Amino acid sequence: MGGRRRPGRVRDFSPAGTRGHRTDPATLAIPRLAKRLLLLALVAGAGPPAAAAEPLRPVAQIRRVVLISIDGLRPDLLLRAHTPALHRLMDQGAFSMWAQTTAESVTLPSHVSMLTGVPPSTHGITWNDDRVLTPPVYPARPTLFELARRAGYTTAMVAGKSKFSTLRKPGTLDWSYVPRTKVVSDRVVTDAALTLIDSHRPDVLFVHLPGVDTAGHAHGWGSGAQLAAIATADSCVGTLIAALRSRGLLDSTVIVVTADHGGAGKSHGPNDPRSRHIPWIAAGPGVRPNFDLTTDAGLTIRTEDTFATICWLLAIPVPEPVEGRPVTEAMSIGPRSSHSAARR
Repeated sequence: MGGRRRPGRVRDFSPAGTRGHRTDPATLAIPRLAKRLLLLALVAGAGPPAAAAEPLRPVAQIRRVVLISIDGLRPDLLLRAHTPALHRLMDQGAFSMWAQTTAESVTLPSHVSMLTGVPPSTHGITWNDDRVLTPPVYPARPTLFELARRAGYTTAMVAGKSKFSTLRKPGTLDWSYVPRTKVVSDRVVTDAALTLIDSHRPDVLFVHLPGVDTAGHAHGWGSGAQLAAIATADSCVGTLIAALRSRGLLDSTVIVVTADHGGAGKSHGPNDPRSRHIPWIAAGPGVRPNFDLTTDAGLTIRTEDTFATICWLLAIPVPEPVEGRPVTEAMSIGPRSSHSAARR
């Protein structure tokens, strides 16, 4: 795997309440200015997993996945805003503007569902705030990171909100970056992700961009300020893609871009389709180009399917039961009927 490098030992700058695990502490260097201003963290877990046999992936060329979540991105606003990078991904890959997040439609429970393939009632992370719990509470079901490491992949998370510390279960992440402050900018997140890609080239990388949600709560969903924030997020996606290309990684990488919820007014929540609908875009080796997934009337993509799709692409064994199903319809190979039938 491309990311199997053991991180070096450096000081732990992790947020309060996340220290004390009996693991080999290591951090990833981030831009000095960001570290000084925001006391951000890039913390390693127990080190890369032992070498494993090469998995039998459905597309052998795929060696890594980058999952990007744009917090609060409503699909119609993606289409309205200046989003050339996301539109290029749609041209190059498969997409739906009618995917669905969890019924709760809030950040932390929905992201954990995205990364476990099960609803909040199953994974147990039902709150949406920063909680310093003793002992720490982690999802009740294995995350994508945990299963990927078991399968021999290296894993990393770069998040823009401190509440994501609940995903830093010891031994599941080789490198993680969570701020001490409640929320940071998309640019800070992107700088950290770039440093991580350059230094470690993880096989499974999750990047969380919080700026669109921040603008929505401050100025309203669909406001000019939020459209500008969407353009900034798009620019960050483009920067990450350019970094993968310049390092010779893009041709072996599937990129998935989605969101945790939408919104209306200055909020979001359950029982509102404006909160429930999210975009879902996948591009990379073997993905059908310029393919609108709504051409299959029986297909409804759910956020839990993101987990299942990534596991399928990397041949990661998934313990049953999970609600997520691989979106095989997005691929130019393999069966395209099982997912739709399962949803009918």
